[in-house]
Amino acid sequence: MDMRISSTPLPLASALAARRMAQAQGATPEAGFSSALKGALTAVSKAQNQADELQKQVQLENPKVSIEETMVAIQKAQVGFQATLHVRNRLVQAYTDIMNMQV
Repeated sequence: MDMRISSTPLPLASALAARRMAQAQGATPEAGFSSALKGALTAVSKAQNQADELQKQVQLENPKVSIEETMVAIQKAQVGFQATLHVRNRLVQAYTDIMNMQV
């Protein structure tokens, strides 16, 4: 049984890696906050999908998938989702503050 924990890249780090790969391939990358946010959301979604798949494999009693690996993947997905939720709340609060400013 393999007890190594494979680390997933941080959401923003994966966005930067995607941008660098696009630059290396000659494509024009999206610049700015929107591409970073899109990359972060994609990374969180992938982590949740991976955790869900590992959970299904544990329930099917797949001998190649350990419960420890599954629990770590679930925790990583949960932390990523909570971070995304906090960013969303901050963005909504900033938007509300700006909209309530008097000109």
